[in-house]
Amino acid sequence: MTSSPVDTCKFEDLQVDIEKNVPQDVRSLWILNAPEPPSPWHVAADSVRKNVSNFRDKVSSLSDRSCGTVLLSALQVLFPILVWGRSYTAAKFRKDFLAGLTIASLCIPQSIGYATLANLAPQYGLYTSVVPPLIYAVMGTSREIAIGPVAVVSLLLSSMVQKLVDPSTDPVGYTKLIFLATLFAGIFQTSFGLFRLGFLVDFLSHAAIVGFVAGAAIVIGLQQLKGLFGITHFTTKTDIISVLKAVWEAFHNPWNPHNFILGGSFLVFILTTRFLGKRKKNLFWLASIAPLVSVILSTLVVFLTRADKNGVKIVKHVKGGLNPISINQLDFNGPHVVDVAKIGLVVAVVALTESVAVGRSFASIKGYQLDGNKEMMSIGFTNIIGSLTSCYVATGSFSRTAVNYAAGCESLISNVVMAVTVMISLQFLTNLLYYTPIAIIASVILSALPGLIDITEAYKIWKVDKLDFLACIGAFFGVLFASVEIGLLVAVVISFSKIILISIRPSTETLGKLPGTDLFCDVDQYPMAIQIPGVIIIRMKSALLCFANANFVKERIIKWVTEEESEDDKGNSKSTIQLVILETSNLVNIDTSGIASLEELYKNLSSQGKQLAIVNPRWQVIHKLKVSKFVDKIGGRVCLTVEEAVVAGCKSNQF
Repeated sequence: MTSSPVDTCKFEDLQVDIEKNVPQDVRSLWILNAPEPPSPWHVAADSVRKNVSNFRDKVSSLSDRSCGTVLLSALQVLFPILVWGRSYTAAKFRKDFLAGLTIASLCIPQSIGYATLANLAPQYGLYTSVVPPLIYAVMGTSREIAIGPVAVVSLLLSSMVQKLVDPSTDPVGYTKLIFLATLFAGIFQTSFGLFRLGFLVDFLSHAAIVGFVAGAAIVIGLQQLKGLFGITHFTTKTDIISVLKAVWEAFHNPWNPHNFILGGSFLVFILTTRFLGKRKKNLFWLASIAPLVSVILSTLVVFLTRADKNGVKIVKHVKGGLNPISINQLDFNGPHVVDVAKIGLVVAVVALTESVAVGRSFASIKGYQLDGNKEMMSIGFTNIIGSLTSCYVATGSFSRTAVNYAAGCESLISNVVMAVTVMISLQFLTNLLYYTPIAIIASVILSALPGLIDITEAYKIWKVDKLDFLACIGAFFGVLFASVEIGLLVAVVISFSKIILISIRPSTETLGKLPGTDLFCDVDQYPMAIQIPGVIIIRMKSALLCFANANFVKERIIKWVTEEESEDDKGNSKSTIQLVILETSNLVNIDTSGIASLEELYKNLSSQGKQLAIVNPRWQVIHKLKVSKFVDKIGGRVCLTVEEAVVAGCKSNQF
């Protein structure tokens, strides 16, 4: 027999009445008589037990399957293309094919430019646009991301590795260290995903990345003045002072304006097409092919006019052919192995941060989830294999991914099309790049930089969180006036300092009761909240009361009580603060220093004839307060709600 809606409502009302009629002392016992929380050893053992049990269940489930089925399942986890490839259609391929050709037209000139930025021969940028996209296509989890060399990573590598080996005097040794750094970066990235250490990427906060990328963009742009003006001798330093000094000194020497005229003209052309592409979405392809068109036209101009004989600097020989094997160039016995490993770690974190951020951004637009750990492993494998095939660090490119998305890509097959197109160019078209002016390569890089400087986002960070903005400008000025690694270090230090500052100086708030409700809220946030006469209610907003912040919290509470009494004295009335209530629902844990500070607080209040009550302590907190006998010292004044503590205090003190 089913109950009617009326009966159900009556039953629910009865339940509410029963709960409200539970005596207050019984409700306090719910807290005081709670079972002991599990010890850390018990938690660790339980975690191991669950993992072993899950592993056993998986093994037992696999034992019921055939070897072929088990192998297929393992391969599908490692290579997601085996899953989504089964539903791939000719219609999707048509879209991916067009998208792949589109990003290839952008990728070729960018790859040459980024290789130059990394102080590598142009072909290495093209190599990095062949193998890494193919590896990622079979292992990656994002549908839109375009893999290849990027400006920030190229600058980071060159600025750090050239301190070990000068690329101008020992280009072979420099290239070997780049490959070794790429291998280490791939190993670190794979380890992050394998051991689920993705939180390491979060050490670089969003604000820090915004500032770092903006600073790097300006440094990259200033370094391209060498190619844009055809400067022969230029500084290897990356700070703005050294770069501007090098440019100033170059202007005092004879220089050829033809480089600037050629590069500046095509830079205006590329920026104009980009502006048109943003104004009219159906013209996005115009901005995408503009860099390649610029390279082709400028190369023809130089070839037909023989401008290279008149001072226009050209790329000259670009080694063609498919990616050569570079495993024999990885030297683990050299004097710089440890330093290169450190560089690999820094580059791994920066590259992952950019790639994961790009992938998640477009995944949210398409409405699917990106597995961060799998993404790290796929990027890691991409760079490990890339280091063995003459590639340097590859990651997800925001500019190429945006073009890939706008071109209507459906899957990672667009990366395959891009890689095959670059492969064909390496095999048959490299001789055509001989007369490509270096000023055009500089223009292509310069045209990509405005998108890296996000002033709107920086202003938003300033409006939302001033400490985050400090990390942002710290990274920005660190990159600009020191070096790329110093900028990263400044950003991380400021971010950690923010965490430490919040931990050692946690905020506390005075609570009052909202009229017509049972809620007690911050009186500063809700000015209409009524403070209970004779009672001061304080909520600690820290999750941990420990040696770092316990003394600060204790002194803050004593100061508040003193200030309340001073205000009462000025009003020519007797001090009425007789009960101090600590609302501890936010407090997750407490250590011996925290307990000692509470004991000192209790002694201070008791000497003035005041009482102390604790409200809604968490499991670990009440257990430690009971073990330390602190609950007995305060007379067992532990309540479930603030209202109960106020009522109990009023009854015992008659105020």
